[in-house]
Amino acid sequence: MCRVVLCSIASGPFCRAFSVRPYRRGPMARASGEAKSYLPTAERENPAERPTRPASSFPEYRNEVKEVWNHNSAYWDSYMGEGNDFVNVLCWPAIEELLAIETGQMVLDIACGNGLTSRRLGRLGARVVAFDVAEEMIHFARQRSSADDGDIQFHVLDACDEAGLERICEERLDAALSNMALFDMAEIEPLFRTLYRMLKPGGCFVFSMMHPCFNQAHSALFCEREEVDGEEVTTYGVRVAGYMTPTMHKGRALAGQPLPQPYFHRPLHALLSIGLDAGFVLTGIEERAFPASHAPGRQDVSWGPNFSEIPPVIIFRMLRP
Repeated sequence: MCRVVLCSIASGPFCRAFSVRPYRRGPMARASGEAKSYLPTAERENPAERPTRPASSFPEYRNEVKEVWNHNSAYWDSYMGEGNDFVNVLCWPAIEELLAIETGQMVLDIACGNGLTSRRLGRLGARVVAFDVAEEMIHFARQRSSADDGDIQFHVLDACDEAGLERICEERLDAALSNMALFDMAEIEPLFRTLYRMLKPGGCFVFSMMHPCFNQAHSALFCEREEVDGEEVTTYGVRVAGYMTPTMHKGRALAGQPLPQPYFHRPLHALLSIGLDAGFVLTGIEERAFPASHAPGRQDVSWGPNFSEIPPVIIFRMLRP
């Protein structure tokens, strides 16, 4: 008996490469090929060769991140507009609930892109200071925004620049938001340290991101079809080949995106430790998956209703005591 596995390589939340291969089941099945490691050869063969840099920092990619996002900004703005299903179905409902914005509150929108979340915050009554590392992104953010979107100031700034962050606001913050951006940042320690100083006591930092367990460079969506008691059974799931080690890889978040962007994978313990070490307290967490009733995509093996039990997105709230 043969089980058919349809495997999709996860290179970002929107782009999937599709392949089909048979999978032989049964007690006498043999595995072919060698086990793969996602670590570089030198580090795999000699653990002593592994870098001694801070666990989750990749400062050598800071300039490349800026260059890539400037290059991709027009395509990204055209494709994303005011949001897609990842924003509208998965991220924003949880963000709005966790932030609980009140009229007049000062909110920092970090790595705001074309300003789609900034405008939503402004329409909720917040006073918004928003920034992005890419000048071209801020151009589109300003172009898309109007007085009807509320009180919003847009700036060009690198989230790794602690001094720049402290100058961007004239008063203490009530809240800060980063929507699907921390995995695009070469360093996040400076951001957490500075936000702790910028937020009022009781202020919060809410951030959404690709789920590092299920939606990252070393995971792949799959579909298995097999015959059980004379009936065909289809199972959808995720295979994970690497998780514990922070890594950088490049991929295209959007199909057709001009340049691949650097992604920075950080396991949950590394990610949350950075915030906790800065003094924050974790007070909220949401794991969001597309509901089974969600409209299917063009492929069975892509994030959508077939994966309603597996969250591609996770959202956190950290409180500044």
